[in-house]
Amino acid sequence: MFTGLVSDVGDILEVGGSDSLRRLKIACRYPHASLAMGASVACSGVCMTVVDKGETAGRDWFCVDAAAETLRLTTVGRWQQGTSINLERALKIGDELGGHIVSGHVDGLALLRARRDFEGMAEFTLTAPSDLARFIAPKGSVCLDGTSLTVNTVDGQDFTVLLIPHTLAVTTWGQRKPGDELNLEVDTMARYAARLREFAPS
Repeated sequence: MFTGLVSDVGDILEVGGSDSLRRLKIACRYPHASLAMGASVACSGVCMTVVDKGETAGRDWFCVDAAAETLRLTTVGRWQQGTSINLERALKIGDELGGHIVSGHVDGLALLRARRDFEGMAEFTLTAPSDLARFIAPKGSVCLDGTSLTVNTVDGQDFTVLLIPHTLAVTTWGQRKPGDELNLEVDTMARYAARLREFAPS
């Protein structure tokens, strides 16, 4: 489990493998000795497993494997050498829960339609897939590229989020532009509430 509070921005160092199984080597600021083999790390919102780790030329790194389903349904299939990604280590008992509960299981891709910058902040307008839009509500939580955000407004499949200067500076959001697609995970509580409603007595 994760909180959607990004703790590092990593860079893809190497991409190998095939369309059915791809290995990615990711540079990070986490000391490699502190990463256990088999540990979970959210990589731009995708829960991935550490399968190798080390240090090269003073840079700590870890490797993850991405299977065909992950490559098809998320942005992972487009990552290449030099791509920057948001990172978050798994939540530990006793950690501060400053965002919201995030599983790292991406539901789909949201399309960034517009960006409006002002006073160091930025408002982003995104479009959710039609089957996920019903889970997004004003003042509710949403996870985009591993970042826990509060939804400002909703209009059909479109919704807006507002990012403060700090978030723009310490995540990949500062690089985002219209036309980009982002990994979207809807709020778990919204998903279960919708499911329970399906079986509510009429």
